[in-house]
Amino acid sequence: MASVQANGITIEYEITGEGTPLLMIMGLGGQLIDWPEEFVDLFVEQGFQVIRFDNRDVGLSTEFDWEPPSRRRALLNYVMRRTPTAGYTIDDMADDAAGLIDALGLSAAHVIGASMGGMIAQSLTIRHPNKVVTLTSIMSHVGDMKKGKIAGKLVPKILKMGVPTREDAVDYFVASGRLIQGPHFDPEAARESAARSLERSWRPEGTGRQVAAIGASPDRTAALGNVKAPTLVIHGILDPLITFSGGEATAAAIPGSRLLAFPDMAHDLPRARWPEIVSAIVDNTHRAATV
Repeated sequence: MASVQANGITIEYEITGEGTPLLMIMGLGGQLIDWPEEFVDLFVEQGFQVIRFDNRDVGLSTEFDWEPPSRRRALLNYVMRRTPTAGYTIDDMADDAAGLIDALGLSAAHVIGASMGGMIAQSLTIRHPNKVVTLTSIMSHVGDMKKGKIAGKLVPKILKMGVPTREDAVDYFVASGRLIQGPHFDPEAARESAARSLERSWRPEGTGRQVAAIGASPDRTAALGNVKAPTLVIHGILDPLITFSGGEATAAAIPGSRLLAFPDMAHDLPRARWPEIVSAIVDNTHRAATV
């Protein structure tokens, strides 16, 4: 792993493999190590140089200090479609990704984003179109809070869980996984992943700031209508956190995009579906000229 200065902040990143650049953007509160190594290796085997990084306010990238809304307030803002006060937005996080591409001496990359990472990837494609060769948006939405809205039955369950502490964080994230992941959920794998992430970094307020950034960001629907990059949208029909309408809205907004829906996928990347997911992403990269 290494770090660079980009867009006025420090960005921690890791590069795996050699070949065509493929930038992977993680979701809310997720660190670069939350992309499973075995998943990354599938792309390396296909000839890609995989670039993963910590978004601002998580992992080892720059941590901010403005006070985020409480978890309860953030959820209520989201459900009620109220715009929170935030020190940065998804657009700023997209500019971080653009800055990383520049700092690494790359002209452009294929881009994959999951959940909040999909929102960042969309904004990156809108704001820096020459840096994005192809776009893959996974289990995400366009910022129209009527599309992809959290399932109503999930809200009280999340509120009931309270706020995690460092001491109970691993148990908390395993319990969260049970709520939002699908029938392929593996509690032991989730526990191992959570423990590894906790050992590397613990920044709960950073996650709160990212939540505020999502809520403070504008609807991208109209701007996505100008996207030229070949686009693949992947979404689980069972997703309760960003419901399937978010994926449908994303695909509808981007001309020529393709929607891949899985009936046994929720807010996760089930290992059983990795071969199909990777194949579809690789096929999408073939729709564009080589970087």
